Amino acid sequence: MPISFKKRFAAPVFSAMTAIVATFMLSGCSDSGNQSAASENTLALVVSTLNNPFFVDLKEGAERRAKELGYELMVLDSQNDSAREMTNVEDLTVKGVKLILLNPADSDAAGNAVRIANRANIPVITLDRGANGGKVASHVASDNTAGGEMAGQYIVSQLGNKGQVLQLEGVPGTSAARERGAGFTKAIQGSGIDMVATQPADFDRTKALNVTENLLQANPDVKAIFAQNDEMALGAIKAVIAAKKDILVVGFDGTDEGISAVNQGELAGTVAQQAGMIGAVGIEVADKVLKGESVADYTPVELKLIKPETKKS
Repeated sequence: MPISFKKRFAAPVFSAMTAIVATFMLSGCSDSGNQSAASENTLALVVSTLNNPFFVDLKEGAERRAKELGYELMVLDSQNDSAREMTNVEDLTVKGVKLILLNPADSDAAGNAVRIANRANIPVITLDRGANGGKVASHVASDNTAGGEMAGQYIVSQLGNKGQVLQLEGVPGTSAARERGAGFTKAIQGSGIDMVATQPADFDRTKALNVTENLLQANPDVKAIFAQNDEMALGAIKAVIAAKKDILVVGFDGTDEGISAVNQGELAGTVAQQAGMIGAVGIEVADKVLKGESVADYTPVELKLIKPETKKS
């Protein structure tokens, strides 16, 4: 009986063990190869969403500058999902990229993603939106507070220092939404402007259309709307046109479509952030970090108020 047992099972067991060992060795080689390939001159950009023209411009600006400086740039879309963002960063640490440029979906949640990169000794630079947690080499962005204040001052002057206004907020929890709102509120304080309602529309055009329709029904005497990005401004103007009202709408970002709407007389103005420049400057800062040069904690990108008589530079 023992002899027949050996004859029956010895060869298959040895064969199976050999296959397992071979598979393990191949798997190890494959992972090592991927890490090596990604590590050599490869940067990564994790974007909050590519379903928004502003962040598409940011991505394209980063891609152009990366190519000019001789870097490969991997781009991952978090689809406005913090859990997906964390998974994206985890995947990049496994691949061993040199540096991660992060445009957070949510500033608070992004701290966890930054800490994952920190533990892997991969430098992180945040773009447009900050991260509340972890160690960041530099934050590259326009001054959102100053931009919100710029929009508020423009509305105050256009309304002659009196009238009711609405505010459409971005994604709750993002630094951009908080800071733009703070700047706008500061600008209208002490004036004759009365902000009768402020409500999130998540930087989304369709949501802004629906939110504005509801707010206009509840506040029929509104004279101006500040939308914290151009996508929401473009949604708001549709609601204004449908309601047959004469209301100033001011956006933020300076997207091509937003600027076109200003030039066509639909939007009263937009605070241009120059998204492509944010992406390009982010790559330039990354290059300095990787070369061991010192960089500032905050790297500003200039803002510009686009009005009907203003031409895009």
